[in-house]
Order: sequence, then structure tokens, then C-alpha cells
Amino acid sequence: MTNEPEAESEFLDAMQEAADILTGKRAAARVHRVPPLDVDVRMIRGKLGLSQEAFAARFGFSVGTVREWEQGRRRPEQAARTLLLVIAHNPQAVTEALDGAATAA
Repeated sequence: MTNEPEAESEFLDAMQEAADILTGKRAAARVHRVPPLDVDVRMIRGKLGLSQEAFAARFGFSVGTVREWEQGRRRPEQAARTLLLVIAHNPQAVTEALDGAATAA
């Protein structure tokens, strides 16, 4: 059975925390998302209709790395998995960002 005074106190604490966040007295908690361990690079590349060479060149990977990922000899690190997931969902955005970075440099 729930202890009503305790539940009321927790509710009031939560409301105060929300008010503090809204007024800038306290920062909201940060949530870190970790990409899944397995990313199907071959499927992503195939969906785009690119060869390993074209995929690597378009998104800044080495051909050897793409080959190693696809053959299961290596697993992409967390940052690479995140980039691969963005590529899978919006490859044009990644291409535009990379093109913009190249022209800004």
C-alpha cells in the first residue's frame, strides 16, 4: 500500500523540480542515447544503391573499413554507428553537411 504522505511529498518535490527547470534555477537532466551495437552496413549501403567504394567516398569512410564492417571482422565504434544510423534515415542531410564542411574549409 502506498504511503500517502510520502507519495504527496514525492509529487511536490517533482513539481518543484519542474518549476526550477522552467525558471532556469536548475538544469534538466541529460539523456544519453547509445546507438545499437549492430548496424547492418551492407543493408544501408544497398538501400542507397552504392558500391563499397562509392559509399566510403560519399560518407568519409575508408573502403577497407566498410569492407571489414560488412564482413563482420570489425564492428563500427559508437560514433560511426551513430553516423551510419543517420545515413540510413537521412543520407541527403549527411551529404549536405559534409559538402558544406568541405566548402567552409
